[in-house]
Amino acid sequence: MTKLRLAIVGAGPAGIYAADILLKAERKFDVSIDLFEQLPAPYGLVRYGVAPDHPRIKGIITALKDVLDRGDIRIFGNVRFGEDITLDDLKGHYNAVIFSTGAIHDVDLDIPGIDAVASYGAADFVSWFDGHPDFPREWPLDAASVAVIGNGNVALDVARMLAKHADDLLPTEIPANVYEGLAQSPVTDVHVFGRRGPAQVKFTPLELRELGELRDVDMVVYDEDFDYDDASKAAIASNKQVLVIDRVLQSWRTRPSVNNAGGEASRRLHLHFYAKPVEVKKDAQGRVSGFVYERTRPDGQGGVGGTGELREVAVSALYRAVGYFGSPLPGVPFDKRHGVIPNHEGQVLRKDSNERVPGVYATGWIKRGPVGLIGHTKSDAMETIRHLINDQASWWQPADTSEEAIPALLEERGVRWTDLDGWHRLDEHEMALGAPHERARIKVVPRDEMVAISRAE
Repeated sequence: MTKLRLAIVGAGPAGIYAADILLKAERKFDVSIDLFEQLPAPYGLVRYGVAPDHPRIKGIITALKDVLDRGDIRIFGNVRFGEDITLDDLKGHYNAVIFSTGAIHDVDLDIPGIDAVASYGAADFVSWFDGHPDFPREWPLDAASVAVIGNGNVALDVARMLAKHADDLLPTEIPANVYEGLAQSPVTDVHVFGRRGPAQVKFTPLELRELGELRDVDMVVYDEDFDYDDASKAAIASNKQVLVIDRVLQSWRTRPSVNNAGGEASRRLHLHFYAKPVEVKKDAQGRVSGFVYERTRPDGQGGVGGTGELREVAVSALYRAVGYFGSPLPGVPFDKRHGVIPNHEGQVLRKDSNERVPGVYATGWIKRGPVGLIGHTKSDAMETIRHLINDQASWWQPADTSEEAIPALLEERGVRWTDLDGWHRLDEHEMALGAPHERARIKVVPRDEMVAISRAE
C-alpha cells in the first residue's frame, strides 16, 4: 500500500478538518499526518478569534477535540513555520504539505487620519481580549465614546465587548487582565457604522440578537435608515436571514432609547447605516477626536451611492473591522492584493503564472480569503483533499519519512515543541483555574507559561 506522509501547517478548524477528511475518506493509501502550529494550543481562530461569550463555539471546539483525541494525528505546537521548520525541511520528510494558516491581520482602511492615536484594528483587539500569547497584556480602554467601522460579525463582536459590562463576562474564559481592563473602561457610547443599509448587512441574526440582550445597554437605531427601497424590500421578502435581521431591528425601533429619546441604561450601542467612512479627525495631540462619514443612499440594485452630505460624530477611539487579511509564508507564493496563497481549488500556483507548485496545497481562509462559516471550511477542505489524492504522480519524494525524524530535528534546533499530551495538560490546567470560580476555564496567556505547563516543566 502506498504511504502518504502529509504535513499540515496551521491547527485551526481548516487544518484539523482537512486531516480528518483525508483519514476518513482515503483507503488507497497508508496515511500519516503531522500538524504544525505556531501557538502552543490548537484551534486557531476558534480559540483566539471569537468573542469569549459565544457558547456555540464550545460545540465547534468539542468536534475539533474529538478529531484530535482519536490520536491518529500528531501535533507539533509552538513551532514557527519559516523559523523552526522550513519548506525544504518538509520536502525532506513528507510527500506534500497543506497550508491552513488562516488570516489574522486587519485589512487597511485608506482614509485620512486612520493613523491617529487610539485608531485600532479590530483583529488586534480581538487577539487581546481572547488572550493571544503574542499580544500585549494591556489595552488602552480610556474612551467614553467609540466608533466601530464595519457591518460584519467581527464588528458586532468588538462593539458588544466594548459595550458589555465586564462583570457579565465573568462566567466566560476571559483572562484576568482582560476583565480588569474592561472593568476600568469609561465607555458610555459605542457607534457602529455600515456603508450600506439594514437589508445588506454581513452579520448573522444570532449576533444581532445578542446585542439586544446586553444588560444595562440601550440599543439605538435611527428611523431615517428604514425607508427601504425596492431592492431592500425584495431582499427581506426572499431571504429568511435578512427577514429575521429586519424583525430584530424593527423591534428596537419601539424601545424608548430609539433616536436618543432617553433610555435608562448607563451605556448605549448605536447602529448607523448608510454611512461611508470619509475621515478620522485628530485633536492637537494626534488622538482620535471624531469620525466623519458621508451619508449614502440605496442605488436600487442592493448597493449604495453617495449623497454628498457629510456628518461627524465625536468619538475618542476608533476600531476598523472591515475584514481580515492573510500573511505571507517564507518560500510560498503569496497574492499581496488579496492576502491569500494563489491557488486553483487548493492546488497552489506560482505567483506570476498558472503553473502548479507540486506538493503544495492550501485550505481555509489562506486559500479563499476570510469569508464563510465553518460549513464552508469543511467543503473547502474536501476540495483540496480531492486534488491532493489525485495528484499522487507529482508528490514529493522525501529522503526520510520516518516518524522519528521530525522530533529529532526540532530537538536538535532547540525548539520547545508541544504535543497532544501537552495540550491535554494545558487544557486541564486552565479548567482547574476556572473551577473555583464556577467558570469553564481561565486561559493561560503568556507563551512561556503555556509551553512550560504543556511540557510539564
